[in-house]
Amino acid sequence: MTTPAPKTTVMPKVTMMRSQLGRALGSGSAHSGAAHWWAERVSAVLLVPLTLWFIFAMVSLLGAKQQEVANYIAVPLHAGMFLALIALTFHHGAMGLQVVFEDYVHALARRQIYILTVKFLALVLGLTAAASVIKLAALGH
Repeated sequence: MTTPAPKTTVMPKVTMMRSQLGRALGSGSAHSGAAHWWAERVSAVLLVPLTLWFIFAMVSLLGAKQQEVANYIAVPLHAGMFLALIALTFHHGAMGLQVVFEDYVHALARRQIYILTVKFLALVLGLTAAASVIKLAALGH
């Protein structure tokens, strides 16, 4: 007695009727980085005048006593400029490091840990610097 050969199931061939563009749409992250790229560029452009102002302010305050510096920072425009500089500097730095991690750290879990750590540190250090400016401004006048 011979055993019958196992039946093989033949799957029908499916023909894709979609264009190359139709297959590509929705399958990747096209344009997902555009907002990040623009945010980096805008923050960099905004940091240029803020940094120049900061350098000018520090040069003009060389040799000043703490109370004179506090009086300078107590001016609302100056305090606002310091706070904007702090916020943009830490935000821009965190975005830049995120790009480095995304480009060079290939293990997804490790990359996410690094990015979250950098964002957390930027937030903590930025808030600490902002609190210092606010405290110094409160000592003025």
